[in-house]
Amino acid sequence: MGLDFFYDLFFQPFSDGTFVQGLGYVVRFIPFWGPPVFGLFFWRMWIAYKRRDFIQSQKYILLEIKLPREVLRSPRAMELALTHFHNGSGESTWWDRYVNGKVRPWFSLEIASIEGNIHFYVWTRAQFKNVVEASLYSQYPGIEITEVPDYTEAFPYFDPTQMSVWICDFKMKKEDEHKHPLNSYPIKTYVDYELDKDPKEEFKIDPLTTVLEYISMIGKGEQVWMQFLIQVHAEGHVKDKFPFGDMGGQSDADMGTEGKETIKKLLDSFKPEGATFPRIPTKGEGEIIAAIERKLSKPLFDFGMRMAYMAKPENFNGGRISGYVQIMKPFYTRNMNSFAFKEDSNLNDFPWQDFQQIRANKLRKKKLAAYRTRSWFHPPYKKKAYVLSTEELATIWHFPGSVAATPGITRTMAKKMEAPDNLPR
Repeated sequence: MGLDFFYDLFFQPFSDGTFVQGLGYVVRFIPFWGPPVFGLFFWRMWIAYKRRDFIQSQKYILLEIKLPREVLRSPRAMELALTHFHNGSGESTWWDRYVNGKVRPWFSLEIASIEGNIHFYVWTRAQFKNVVEASLYSQYPGIEITEVPDYTEAFPYFDPTQMSVWICDFKMKKEDEHKHPLNSYPIKTYVDYELDKDPKEEFKIDPLTTVLEYISMIGKGEQVWMQFLIQVHAEGHVKDKFPFGDMGGQSDADMGTEGKETIKKLLDSFKPEGATFPRIPTKGEGEIIAAIERKLSKPLFDFGMRMAYMAKPENFNGGRISGYVQIMKPFYTRNMNSFAFKEDSNLNDFPWQDFQQIRANKLRKKKLAAYRTRSWFHPPYKKKAYVLSTEELATIWHFPGSVAATPGITRTMAKKMEAPDNLPR
């Protein structure tokens, strides 16, 4: 293979006029291919503009939940409360989606440790304030819910000279063989910890207490934020491919079909070579199938998770980061699913890969802005969404009882009581 080969491949089309002739054909047929190509481009630009305009026109609020001194409900109560967040309004018709630019609402369930003090928050559109309050009060009558200023406003912008930041996105570790972006394998839930049976407080083993304990072990000037973003899964709510497919974070995958395919693959793997019928699944294999079926029988949410640790440079403790990467280990099951550190959260391993941390600081600035705007399902910080059921969400975000001895959990000082019946009217 000599120089003549490369000449014929790369330079001959330019020297003999082949390239110019081909370009002429492209220009000549613009009336045929131009309108659909440019129409598609401007259509997508229009949809992006309308949806951005709609999202920015909404008013958003942050609600803080203060816990009573005793929480006697299991995570099953939170699962029931979260079913009221399963709201797909706004995308019921193609007119709403493609002309008005509406998107279905999303919520952010958050836990923040401010210098070791634990706070629970719900970020939502202002119009859903009553929905959030009613759903949580109905299951936890002793809590207090108040609208508060956004705690992220303490860091309106990223300045590497004034603060050190570690921030990352998490993913669901187990991918199906067909590499579908969604996932029917569940994590280890409160049911697996037998919290659905409401054991006595002293016998509870709550996986969330490990998370709370670890993020509370910080000092002055340090903060840890955790964010679980959810929106109703599109299956059964948004089922259209018109026109030109999905263009705004909608996920039209059929989780029911995917779950059946996953179970079928598992059953096929039980069939010995040459056998007509599959063998009887082992106890562990049967538990996997039962867990998948249980997940798919419950309301499903598109899901994204983000975590941040920040402090002034003199207070920043890089040794904490290895623990934060593994913080979701209590929900890990080897033969099913788990949370994992997303690789794009770490740009480099060696100092010469990023001169003076320019690329890393740019990524930190972008991710901090994404956290503050609670962005995951739509541009400009659109990420791949996973799917969790209400059972899984209630496992990673619920109100712990007194079994959580973490001193930093913000609790109310007095117990709420009903007013006596003999009060004068």
